[in-house]
Amino acid sequence: MDVTTPPEPFRIAIPETELVDLRSRLSRTKYPRQTPSEPWGAGVDIPYLSGLMTWWREGYDWRAAEARLNEVPQFMVEIDGERIHYAHLRAERPATDGSVVPIILSHGWPYSFIEMLPLARLLSADGFDVVVPSLPGYGFSEPMHEPFTSSAVAVRWHTLMTKALGYDRYATYGEDVGAWINDRLGADYPDAVLGLFATHAAFPPDERRENLTEEETAFIAWLDAKWKRASSYGAQQSTRPDTLAVGLTDSPAGLAAWLLEKFREWSGTDDVADYWTRDELLTTISLYWFTQTIGTSFRAYFDGREETPMPLVRVPVGVSIQYGERGFPRHYAERTYTDIRFWNDLPTGGHFAAKQTPELVAADMRAFFSSLGLGAAPATESRQEPSTD
Repeated sequence: MDVTTPPEPFRIAIPETELVDLRSRLSRTKYPRQTPSEPWGAGVDIPYLSGLMTWWREGYDWRAAEARLNEVPQFMVEIDGERIHYAHLRAERPATDGSVVPIILSHGWPYSFIEMLPLARLLSADGFDVVVPSLPGYGFSEPMHEPFTSSAVAVRWHTLMTKALGYDRYATYGEDVGAWINDRLGADYPDAVLGLFATHAAFPPDERRENLTEEETAFIAWLDAKWKRASSYGAQQSTRPDTLAVGLTDSPAGLAAWLLEKFREWSGTDDVADYWTRDELLTTISLYWFTQTIGTSFRAYFDGREETPMPLVRVPVGVSIQYGERGFPRHYAERTYTDIRFWNDLPTGGHFAAKQTPELVAADMRAFFSSLGLGAAPATESRQEPSTD
């Protein structure tokens, strides 16, 4: 793929008419009767949602959130005619030899680039040049013209890192949907990937699941039981995404309910406030709302039928098992990763590791890359984006 238009500075600027429309819709929200059950037992808790919607209408300040986000250097680049949004945090201080380590972070669903920023800031302070793209069809990145598969996104990320930013080699990290992209970068571009770090370790394809150990079998059974009554969202998003998207694009409360339930449940906590403030929840929900991308964010699920089995990943790999998958057997991951150099279990947190436990993840990444003796990949002059001033 080629860079159609080089990187240019980008600032978030939602029109005031959109804020007026949002407040108007929120003022007319109609809530269903709560299904008789314990709170959150039948999905989103309606009293909690109602209070959050009142705060969204009367207390939440999008302009303040917008200003904070615009403190992060952001850019747009056009690759093969598709506009891709990304944040780029330069290393605050280089390594002792004057080098930096370029790394690309891929978020998942229902994430945005925002959830990767806590980790990105820590890595930037540790001497990494950190690139955080918005996945195609999420936020300010345009949907792809082809099916959303890990290989299709990976070629765009590789083009972004090498041709648009001029890095010869780079490291990679991803979560959720981004974990597949992370693995595909390592599998498809081994000569360019310095090292791959994962908190959502790879599950092997069917052809590499023969002769499972008792530990592997027990882990799979535990996960299956855990997801037995929690996977209907994926069935809807992968089979009838447009039908679902109509309601979520038209109703801010509907959109908030769909996302909020996952933020709470996947964080592994009874109280979503353990890891998310109200304003943090609403900033990501607002991003989906203002960009009208909830439907296109479902492409990763709908186009999943186009995915091909993940090849073996032969680059050096570091793994910190996110707490929601605790007990993941190392030898199960070794069915995909042939060169695991670092392995650790995160002691707390949940699915959103870069958001929930960024300090723990950054510390493990630091240890992994240090063990590889990696300096930064030399960068060419083409990596310089325009000034944001």
